[in-house]
Amino acid sequence: MQNNILGRENEDLRAGAVERAVGRSLEPRREAALGEVRRLVEAAQVLIRRDGRLEPRVSEIVRAAGLSNQAFYRHFRSKHELLAAVLDDGLTQLADYLEHRMSRAPTATEAVREWVRGMLSQAANAEAAEATRPFALGRERLAEHCPAEVRESELRLTALLQGAIAQAAEAGELPRAEPAADAEALYHLVMGWMQARLRDDAATPEAAAALESFALAGLRRAGEEGA
Repeated sequence: MQNNILGRENEDLRAGAVERAVGRSLEPRREAALGEVRRLVEAAQVLIRRDGRLEPRVSEIVRAAGLSNQAFYRHFRSKHELLAAVLDDGLTQLADYLEHRMSRAPTATEAVREWVRGMLSQAANAEAAEATRPFALGRERLAEHCPAEVRESELRLTALLQGAIAQAAEAGELPRAEPAADAEALYHLVMGWMQARLRDDAATPEAAAALESFALAGLRRAGEEGA
């Protein structure tokens, strides 16, 4: 029995040593792959900002990245898969921005307000709108090709909102709120407004403030209903 135990321990040690050796040998290739992916994502971002549309060609992307078609298809199965990665990168940065705004709010309800205000600023602020427009208007087409990737990226935004609504409910600020359903509804309200305004280039700070008030009033009414 003792020999069997020692034998298994030796096998585990050998397996661990093998895995570490493989990891060391693969690390340079992993770093190189990450570098190529980053160059492709950044090249696509530059082209999208330049053209104002979510339709760069693969040939343009690889040329701007200084890479080959072979390098592109080593990491992405299609252009849409790369664009989903570009969207994910942008939404990760947006989520960080929203989280920072929300962290400074004095109450959970005010954190919800900051989420709404931060989202709407992506259309109401001229500089932010220029970067947001291609993705907001091209989102549906991209979601047709990469639904799971787009949904996973957007969950970063709704998770922040859902958490704030849940805290507001627990604190008695919105006692009848339904965090998951309310966050989903509010996300689609805000995105629908942004898409419409970005399409017509008609977003203004005043219009954003009006929608912000409407959204918060709706959450409060839901919280007060039946009280």
